[in-house]
Amino acid sequence: MKKIGFIGVGIMGKSMVRNLMKAGFELHIYARTKAKVEDVISEGAVFHESIRECVADMDAVITIVGFPQDVEEVYFDPQNILDSAKEGAYLIDMTTTSPMLAEKIYKEGTEKGYHVLDAPVTGGDIGAKKGTLSILVGGKKEDFDACRPLFEAMGTNINYQGEAGCGQHAKLANQIIIAGTLSGVCEALTYAKAKGLDLQTVLDSVSTGAAGSTQLSTFGPKILAEDFAPGFFLKHFVKDMKLALMEANRSDLSLEVLSQVLANYEELEAEGYGEFGTQALMKHYEEIPE
Repeated sequence: MKKIGFIGVGIMGKSMVRNLMKAGFELHIYARTKAKVEDVISEGAVFHESIRECVADMDAVITIVGFPQDVEEVYFDPQNILDSAKEGAYLIDMTTTSPMLAEKIYKEGTEKGYHVLDAPVTGGDIGAKKGTLSILVGGKKEDFDACRPLFEAMGTNINYQGEAGCGQHAKLANQIIIAGTLSGVCEALTYAKAKGLDLQTVLDSVSTGAAGSTQLSTFGPKILAEDFAPGFFLKHFVKDMKLALMEANRSDLSLEVLSQVLANYEELEAEGYGEFGTQALMKHYEEIPE
């Protein structure tokens, strides 16, 4: 497996492309706006003007796009992946998307002779840059094994979750944890501020104890610095939480924390914070009268 088609060269995708090239893979990319990917083109990635051209002769095709409708488009629209990839290619969707959509791609792709995996990632833009992503994979075990060198170029915690769709279910579980944890960080800082504590001292004090977490250590300092630049877009996290809640409802689960955090984020998105990072949840608490 040498030639890789890559669709979705954004915050995450660009670093993943770079790491695949470092590992010796030949990268062919498609992006809607060529100007945004000139840097990776100059580093050796081959740009194509259409998805059809990008995937036509590839051993594997990787997608990491924004929303489920984007996944639908790149796989199912005429002249796109399922019409254009070569027979026997590995099709790997690394977008966080609907488990039902992952199953649909698997079913239709398998019928056309492709090897289909859903392989969403966690670790954010930092993990993508460092090549330390956690990769959660659903599909056939033998296809997972065949693609392991690809995954190892991008991540360090690579796990097979089960049949098609299971990678997406595992990622949604991850997002549920983040929802509760990050809201806890914001509520703790809100409380500490209201009680007149020095917030940096509080962060230093609790980050190595039982309350320590990646969310706290990554976003606590950013919140204090009022740095709301996106490592992961708020609007994408809203999408993920909606997917998780929909799947929870299908299993008759009542996830109250997830529901409340989603409602808080939806308010922020409606107020224009969709392009901010997930740490902008703090804006919700700043609206509470002191």
